[in-house]
Amino acid sequence: MGACAISGKVAIDPDNDDAGAGDVRSQSRNQLHDESMVGDSLIPPENALLSIAESRQADAYAIEAGISGLELMESAGKSVADAIKARWAPCPVAVLCGPGNNGGDGFVVARLLADDGWPVRLGFVGRTENLPDDARAHAERWRGATEELAPSILDGAELAVDALFGAGLTRDLDGVILDIINLINERDGLPCVAVDVPSGVHGDDGTILGAAPQCELTVTFFRRKPGHLLLPGRLLCGEVVVADIGIPQSALESIKPRTTANAPALWSPHLRRPRLDDNKYRRGHAVIRGGGELTGAARLAARAAFRAGAGLVTITCPAEAFPIYAGAMTTVMVKPVTENGEFAAFLDDPRKTAILVGPGNGVDLATRAAVKAALATRRACVLDADALTVFADSPPELFSAVRGPAVLTPHDGEYERLFSHQGSRLVRARAAARQTGAVVLVKGADTVVAAPDGRAAIIENAPAFLATAGAGDVLSGVILGLLAQGMAPFEAAAAGAWLHAEAANDIGFGLIAEDLPDQLPKVVGRLIHGA
Repeated sequence: MGACAISGKVAIDPDNDDAGAGDVRSQSRNQLHDESMVGDSLIPPENALLSIAESRQADAYAIEAGISGLELMESAGKSVADAIKARWAPCPVAVLCGPGNNGGDGFVVARLLADDGWPVRLGFVGRTENLPDDARAHAERWRGATEELAPSILDGAELAVDALFGAGLTRDLDGVILDIINLINERDGLPCVAVDVPSGVHGDDGTILGAAPQCELTVTFFRRKPGHLLLPGRLLCGEVVVADIGIPQSALESIKPRTTANAPALWSPHLRRPRLDDNKYRRGHAVIRGGGELTGAARLAARAAFRAGAGLVTITCPAEAFPIYAGAMTTVMVKPVTENGEFAAFLDDPRKTAILVGPGNGVDLATRAAVKAALATRRACVLDADALTVFADSPPELFSAVRGPAVLTPHDGEYERLFSHQGSRLVRARAAARQTGAVVLVKGADTVVAAPDGRAAIIENAPAFLATAGAGDVLSGVILGLLAQGMAPFEAAAAGAWLHAEAANDIGFGLIAEDLPDQLPKVVGRLIHGA
């Protein structure tokens, strides 16, 4: 295993409520769903992400089912110890324990490693009599020395275990804990293992509260939290292991989580499978409004829509750009449109099943009119790039026009032009979806897709290679192609983001946007044919 590195103190007042703040074990195609129930398969149980509050509910559910908090803590600590033993040979370990239940897990880890002959030093912040009952009981089972937490606890250590705070810390780290975290990050060759999340990473949104250790391994329990997937917290977690500590799976049916990792189980059952009696119209007709100057964006989207399975794709464009599009495209039809009235008339045909406006369109009144014309059809629409920016001076005008199935795909800059919501990408995507009544996909390394009913999916397979010009145009085209085939907006946006990322993973270093569409059939084929 490699060493840890990054930057990153808590002056602990045992009587302060924050002392145990990280504890989890404490006391139509646009039809919206009122509830997102795991039992109804809206959020696949295997990929559900639990907020801090939901994780507490899961623990409480287990306790009500007859599993004591003491047993849960023993299982949690054992899971961490087992994960360590599976990855490292016995070596000097510094176990850093905080003043809450996360610290209780650390006492279990220290005891079990010591029982197996590992040299263990345990540093503790606080007073054992102030620990929660279960954590105090496990602290009393520890037979080694309990040292006051200080940077010297790391002297001679070849592995550090961070059991200081769990996921729900609400204030910046400072004091001696910040000093120790800084030292962990500065020490080459000192790997760190986090219990639940790296201390300082907020479990709900991945924000860093002052600092957090760069970990090689994070062991969490029952289900991951959004903070394991959202940046910047995700960058500090290293490998994330989800341990079964005895919480019944039925806890999810009680909790009804609305957040999931974006994975095929969420949407692959909704992918349209080819049928022998298909024709091109049955597979959907996607329409893209192309720009007059930046023609590459619409062409990338068109190829992606075809590769995602649409039966027909038409680009409409200004008459003067017709030769460019017509000369560059073969299977894609091109329709010159001289004014927006013609664009609206072209959309009258009900066989045109999904519409994309925005890529390369220009920020002008014509684009604004085209957006309104597309939304007025109440058919599936994707709005990207200029279709969003053109409403920067009047966002309510756009929001009020959303009447049917729609997907908005802003990057951070476009988001800020339309919305005032602050917070993590998850918080912002959900708020925008509620405000607009559309599915909102906020692009980034941790792309989030959110529906107006509160469902949200966080991507985890997007590679760094996607940071390249035109990749967003391809993404909008993939979503368009899925919508054209009748896929619901939330599933289409989530599937589009995952397929787009997986195609990029297949291509690897040197990827350019033109590579992505032609890789899609292989990715989709693996899902629907097992190929």
